[in-house]
Amino acid sequence: MATANGSSKGPFEVPKVEVRFTKLFIDGKFVDAVSGKTFETRDPRTGEVIASIAEGGKADVDLAVKAAREAFDNGPWPRMTGYERGRILHRFADLIDEHVEELAALDTVDAGKLFAVGKARDIPGAAHLLRYYAGAADKVHGATLKMAQRMHGYTLKEPVGVVGHIVPWNYPTTMFFFKVGPALAAGCAVVVKPAEQTPLSALFYAHLAREAGVPAGVLNVVPGFGPTAGAAVAAHMDVDKVSFTGSTEVGRLVMRAAAESNLKPVSLELGGKSPVIVFDDADLDMAVNLVNFATYTNKGEICVAGTRIYVQEGIYDEFVKKAAELASKSVVGDPFNPSVSQGPQVDKDQYEKVLRYIDIGKREGATLVTGGKPCGDKGYYIEPTIFTDVKDDMTIAQDEIFGPVMALMKFKTVEEVIQKANNTRYGLAAGIVTKNIDVANTVSRSIRAGAIWINCYFAFDPDAPFGGYKMSGFGKDMGMDALDKYLQTKTVVTPLYNTPWL
Repeated sequence: MATANGSSKGPFEVPKVEVRFTKLFIDGKFVDAVSGKTFETRDPRTGEVIASIAEGGKADVDLAVKAAREAFDNGPWPRMTGYERGRILHRFADLIDEHVEELAALDTVDAGKLFAVGKARDIPGAAHLLRYYAGAADKVHGATLKMAQRMHGYTLKEPVGVVGHIVPWNYPTTMFFFKVGPALAAGCAVVVKPAEQTPLSALFYAHLAREAGVPAGVLNVVPGFGPTAGAAVAAHMDVDKVSFTGSTEVGRLVMRAAAESNLKPVSLELGGKSPVIVFDDADLDMAVNLVNFATYTNKGEICVAGTRIYVQEGIYDEFVKKAAELASKSVVGDPFNPSVSQGPQVDKDQYEKVLRYIDIGKREGATLVTGGKPCGDKGYYIEPTIFTDVKDDMTIAQDEIFGPVMALMKFKTVEEVIQKANNTRYGLAAGIVTKNIDVANTVSRSIRAGAIWINCYFAFDPDAPFGGYKMSGFGKDMGMDALDKYLQTKTVVTPLYNTPWL
């Protein structure tokens, strides 16, 4: 397709994408849905159908949970040593490495993700994360208790049981392993409900898990829709825990369903409206590039996208000029093209939602500096967009748009910008750009968000816990914190020296 901004560097090769797995994966086998229903998954580059996928519903979730329950209650997985589970997870990671290009291509056609980034980061990053938890599987320890009475006490860390994972569409591979990696390492059995927009790679990972030696029933994948398959997972009486990543609105529904069924614990990674604060001592060109990266990575479809940009008044005008110039040079087009910097929104619904927010921004009085229009003659492409003259109470400054839309605002003092940055119902992440360590320390301790990045952005690492404050949810992905949320603590006490305990 023709690029909207910048220029393409000639022809490029689109790899042949073969969709090998389209059925549900339950108890170690690919099976049709009980209802026989299927749904279409579409290529956001064109809007055309890629494949028909088995549509899981409540009956299929029941079968998947039954398989997971049997695998957990009576199967070998939670009874293996951590070392044995770790070896299988290492084999799983090795198989991912062997299929990097195929997996990256699946996420490109299913989610519109940049193919080059998938090959270089997303898929290798998933293998890295899996190896991190494979290495942690044999390092789960309880504690010896120094009790006040003449008792010997200790704690055991045990897997929580059957876990339901509801995974979003923006990072199909990364989010799959954010959930599955630590849960499997802990010894849990899992039922994964991938997003209906992006089921392809999740089904491929189910195949690789089987090849790696993960026992039948331990990993089940049930594609389907949120109100049917997702709701069935959240409300199931035999699911011991639910982990959900997605919108705050749906997070409420998941939490309610969990509470109204068996009071299962829930972890939620929800929406964000992350501020990036640029102080006037910052290197201007570096700051402009960092903000561009924070806003437009993955076409803005990322929960921690830095979309509220606060720039100190001394450099504001020059920053706006340079930011607009850089955004206008972005190349929007086919994500298989290595010269493209932004692919399509994931589907027609998301595309139309982003365009509605752009219209709202204009109607509420923000100034459209660049972008703001669809581009291309097919597919779901939107130009990188910048608004200035944005007020804190405007819709585009408060709502999570999940698209390539930047809201630029001016501030004077540190105290003022702290207040502005915290003026949101969300608290997922924030960025700070400054050369002043005192300012960096003060602001990072004052912002109510789960991740603060100073002079960098999207600085994820397997060892760094990630999760939100406020209405961005609770519970951590990555790090040992994520492993711990799939474990529960049991206390064991016995008298010393046959001392009567009464």
